[in-house]
Amino acid sequence: MAEGCLTLTVDVSEGPLAGTSITTQVSVVRGAAPFGAGDDVILTTGGLDPTNPAEYEVVDFQRDTPLLALGLLFAAAVLALGARRGLAALLALGLTAATLVGFVLPAILAGEDPLAVAVVACSAIMFGALYLTHGFSARTSTAVLGTLVSLLLIGVLGAAFTHLTRLSGADEDTANLGAVLGADVDGRGLLMAGLLIGALGALDDVTVTQTTAVWELRAADPTLRGGALFRSAMRIGRDHVASAVNTLVLAYAGTTLPLLLLFSAAQRGLTDVLTTQVIATEVVRTLVGSVGLVAAVPVTTAVAVVVASSGRAPAVAHGR
Repeated sequence: MAEGCLTLTVDVSEGPLAGTSITTQVSVVRGAAPFGAGDDVILTTGGLDPTNPAEYEVVDFQRDTPLLALGLLFAAAVLALGARRGLAALLALGLTAATLVGFVLPAILAGEDPLAVAVVACSAIMFGALYLTHGFSARTSTAVLGTLVSLLLIGVLGAAFTHLTRLSGADEDTANLGAVLGADVDGRGLLMAGLLIGALGALDDVTVTQTTAVWELRAADPTLRGGALFRSAMRIGRDHVASAVNTLVLAYAGTTLPLLLLFSAAQRGLTDVLTTQVIATEVVRTLVGSVGLVAAVPVTTAVAVVVASSGRAPAVAHGR
């Protein structure tokens, strides 16, 4: 081991050098090397000759096998609990992944407006995933309507407070993307796109649960209508949204935890930390998303009460 470096011999299993071994070096940080004997690693070459062993270097661990195992465990758990409904949920998840990978990423990389791309993607995911998972019914349509209204509110609030707080979305990742594309990137548009896509999942959860609550209450007591049905469902909604908001806050805090620790170690004040662009971005995302979640409860409940009280609720509820 040289000073600050560790020499590795790597057996290559894929690519032009498959079946051979190459020697490369990795940096040693504080006496510890990131890679060692028996590790499955990924090699990359920045040179023009992929057959030259000297141009290869180790960049990361190979993680496909454990990630595949985790994915299969997740699918098995969903199917075990949800049966056919679980299968529909997995198909909806596949639709969501296909939309993000097959449409959102290529469209933004091609220079399309990120916000417009996000609106189209969210619409496709919202309609496709909800109807695929829960079927074509008045219940699902009610959840779709509640999700749409709340998503529009989140978009309006997000645009307004992104402008008021002067968030540009110009961070290191955006700069790297611009360097790769060789063109300027709409950082604010990416910020808004991420806000909408990130909020959609939580909105689906709230609106579907709230709609189901109204239908089940109506089916359990057909005499429960109007204001009484609304108040009963809202009691469920208040508990649900309280947990959902806390979930959003913890999720965003978790993603920025290393940065929060860095600011804390630098002994920067709370106000100073919260107003830095990277943290303020997460604050705006969390609070705007939470406002949308809160609004989704009364909006979805009101629509669900009107539809469920129309006399079709028992038939729809027992037919699913």
